[in-house]
Amino acid sequence: MYNDIPTKKLHDGTIIPAVGFGTYSLKGSQGFQAIRSAIDAGYRLLDTAYNYENEATVGQAIKQHGISREEILVTSKLPGRYHQHGNAITTIQESLYRAGLDYYDLYLIHWPNPKQDHYVEAWQALLEARKWGLIRSIGVCNFLPEHLERLKAETGELPVINQIELHPFFNQEKQRQYHEENGIVTESWSPLGRKTNLLEHPLLAEIAESHGRTVSQIVLRWHYQLGSIAIPKSATPSRQVENLAIFDFELNHVDMEKINSLTVSDGRIADQDPAVYEEF
Repeated sequence: MYNDIPTKKLHDGTIIPAVGFGTYSLKGSQGFQAIRSAIDAGYRLLDTAYNYENEATVGQAIKQHGISREEILVTSKLPGRYHQHGNAITTIQESLYRAGLDYYDLYLIHWPNPKQDHYVEAWQALLEARKWGLIRSIGVCNFLPEHLERLKAETGELPVINQIELHPFFNQEKQRQYHEENGIVTESWSPLGRKTNLLEHPLLAEIAESHGRTVSQIVLRWHYQLGSIAIPKSATPSRQVENLAIFDFELNHVDMEKINSLTVSDGRIADQDPAVYEEF
């Protein structure tokens, strides 16, 4: 299955799978088994975060699976309470100790927290951690163009990835266009619209039936054709495999337009607007 997953090239030269595995809320022995199962299914990009409190679970799943470190890419994220430079460096080191890893393939600032206004300082810490070999590639989550422009102006470097809320109810067209114009890869969190009725939507069910696919596969294929890396989460082995089986069919232009028509301006799941939202 792994060999069937297309890849994308980040602007720093890193090659990354076009679909990854989200680990939010996967903890303890059940989380460990789910992550091992995902590796078995063929996932080679695992997404965790300091605030998920499961970096150790991810690290143990990798270690006990036996897959070589070079075959898998691991992402983690810096929480808002540790944006100040010294705290950020210590937190990155602590993240690695938790996971039992020597480096992260990708490390992201989880939210900009503009009211606190330390995200440029945090970005400078990521630049240093990369220089020391603690991180291979650096990126952000939930940064608006105004935040990204400030990073560029004050440090001269844009992130390789911006992980944002993206699903058919909130397709982020303008944000994605900015990413494309600036060489930033879009990554989708909550790609299947968790806590919504997205997967029961009749329009998506109709498209799924016409292709002989599940609604989840239709939505994940939509992400792929938008050029975004989706990171779906599932603890069910059969669904993990299903979520990767999206590369042997294609949505036509009409399908894509129908799915895009579902977006609404206030489509955020929890009203987490990065212009004002603070995450610690």
